[in-house]
Amino acid sequence: MSARILVVDDVPANVKLLEARLSAEYFDVMTASNGTEALALARRAECDIILLDVMMPDMDGFEVCHRLKTDPATHHIPVVMVTALDSPSDRNRGLEAGADDFLTKPVSDVVLIARVRSLTRLKMMTDELRMRAITSLEIGMQAPERSAIADAGKGGRILLVDDRPSSYERLGTILAAEHTIDVEPNPTEALFHAAEGNYDLLIVSLDLNNFDGLRLCSQARSLERTRHVPILAVAEAENSTRLLRGLEIGVNDYLLRPIDKTELLARARTQIRRRRYTDHLRDNVQNSIEMAITDALTGLHNRRYMESHLATLAEQASARGKPLALMILDIDYFKSINDNFGHDGGDDVLREFAVRVRKSIRGIDLACRYGGEEFVIVMPETDLHVAGMVAERLRRSIAGEPFAIHKGTKRVEVTISIGLTTLEQKGEAVADVLKRADTALYRAKHDGRNRVVSQAA
Repeated sequence: MSARILVVDDVPANVKLLEARLSAEYFDVMTASNGTEALALARRAECDIILLDVMMPDMDGFEVCHRLKTDPATHHIPVVMVTALDSPSDRNRGLEAGADDFLTKPVSDVVLIARVRSLTRLKMMTDELRMRAITSLEIGMQAPERSAIADAGKGGRILLVDDRPSSYERLGTILAAEHTIDVEPNPTEALFHAAEGNYDLLIVSLDLNNFDGLRLCSQARSLERTRHVPILAVAEAENSTRLLRGLEIGVNDYLLRPIDKTELLARARTQIRRRRYTDHLRDNVQNSIEMAITDALTGLHNRRYMESHLATLAEQASARGKPLALMILDIDYFKSINDNFGHDGGDDVLREFAVRVRKSIRGIDLACRYGGEEFVIVMPETDLHVAGMVAERLRRSIAGEPFAIHKGTKRVEVTISIGLTTLEQKGEAVADVLKRADTALYRAKHDGRNRVVSQAA
């Protein structure tokens, strides 16, 4: 599906020109002739980028941009101001209003399309993160709210890669007013520092001596640790062609020399603010994933994760010809614990039980809360004999020391019953393995509890 571009201009001829240019590159183009119409379309039409004129009669582009960027429904949409205004103060005013770029008319087709494509890629990534975060919200996870620090765009850590002292000293002095700056004049060391430094922004001069700055930008995009760090390229005006190439390989923004102080700070804030927002979304998604597969009370994996991952472990064991042990554990007389000490006491027992389980198994083993007081442990590359020793050690660790509950004011004796089996027949169904372990558990409870019963495949 092609990106959808909203063109906002009160001059019909300008609208037609931009529409023709963008349509020729297979973009889906919508148009608005004033700010009010643009705001309404942006809220309901799911556009990917907004090309916004500044000089309009009812509401100028600066005000439209400000409203877009302060509206939770539209703040994530990239805005490019396209105008005949060319003074640094106008450009900086647009950036302060939240614009992602400021293009001066007449805009060349090459520059326009390169910028639109670059911002489209950014928008697609943000949309994917927003969609996952919203999905998490719909199933009761944390809401993807913007934090105050994400809105600020200040107090960032910036790595400046520039080997000309006169240049990096001036840039560093300007940026130090709002951020922490590290300067790396050696481009061969810069990538290492970028990967290790947890930076919010990477500023790269494309006028390095004996080194291609674009290659450094490309390498930063290919490394996992720097893939999401925004890159701001700085170049002489005659290097505009290389800047367009930079946008294609992942550079987020650029500045042409001579550098305007206010514009540098505004563009740095924009990139850092966007980085923090996408990091916030990405963290939200990761937390939601963890919550979806983790039992909130014990911190162990939940049944949903166990059932999906167990099938994978079984397939791997069969393919490699290795055994796979599985045990089902049940806390004996758990109902009596709840009856005598309340559900808070029962929860304390479950939490402490999970702690002792973790201490008794390896990192490669899978421990899950299967439901209520029932747990499952899966042990890759473990035969029945070794698994039996682990199960017995775990049983003793549970029975050997009373559990502290109610913030340590009371202690309760706890024992467990364990049913143990292994997957040793290639292609055996996971359900059959679970059933066999459950049968062994039933025998353990029937025979008096507080014991381990094994059942071979």
